[in-house]
Amino acid sequence: MSLYLIGDIQGCDAALGRLLHTLDFSPSRDTVYLLGDLVNRGPASAAVLRRVQALGASARCVLGNHDLSLLAVAEGFGSPRSGDTMDEVLQAPDRAAMLDWLRHQRLAIYAHGLLMVHAGVLPAWDLAQVLTLAGEVESQLQGPDLHGFLATLFGNRPDRWSDSLQGPDRWRVVVNALTRIRFCTPEGVMEMKTSGPPDQAPTGHLPWFDLPGRRTADLTIACGHWSALGVLRRPDLLALDSGCVWGGCLSALRLGALRADDELIQVRCEPAQDPAD
Repeated sequence: MSLYLIGDIQGCDAALGRLLHTLDFSPSRDTVYLLGDLVNRGPASAAVLRRVQALGASARCVLGNHDLSLLAVAEGFGSPRSGDTMDEVLQAPDRAAMLDWLRHQRLAIYAHGLLMVHAGVLPAWDLAQVLTLAGEVESQLQGPDLHGFLATLFGNRPDRWSDSLQGPDRWRVVVNALTRIRFCTPEGVMEMKTSGPPDQAPTGHLPWFDLPGRRTADLTIACGHWSALGVLRRPDLLALDSGCVWGGCLSALRLGALRADDELIQVRCEPAQDPAD
């Protein structure tokens, strides 16, 4: 039995198919954890969702910002932006099944000694709090008022965590941290505009994983989301967004018994988007 992590797919189904073939992935034997952003920007988001659904319990995933955006647009909030490729899912005959499957995925998973999220975590949160807060959002996504929940989900404020936050403000901070964060101040104030590499951090900010006093620093966190960061492997971090949709690679990490035994496997990807866009 092999365990794999795979970074952002973003609708690049051909690359996902090649990667699974390269891995000799068997749903009856192996398990893959997908680190979010299964859809959007690439040419075949519906095919990705169908392929992953067909893998059944052998595929587990955390939701990314593009996955949540698809759910929001499907519920009538906003419209696709330049470069978005959601229409294939939204107009598909099996749209309802795909969207229902997507809303039942997780925001955070802790398994095999790894905390898996799409983007990152805030410095004040420990493992138990990350999983509890993710569970609160998951309950809303899976609950009877998905429309009402998504109506208040998006925005950049509040920009920091407080234990006193309630309702939509609370859930918005959780979602922004788990699916969108890159840079943050040591005090936990999130910055949501900058998407460049770590050396382009705004003044007073650091990559979330380098913040002093981060309460999850003793864990290994696996994530995607940050294509300008690329693959980064260190004792406390496994970052696997290697820019598939921009013409980079789709990356998988085969987990070994020890971190030193982990194996990186990549397939090259044809660009579906211009990185300048």
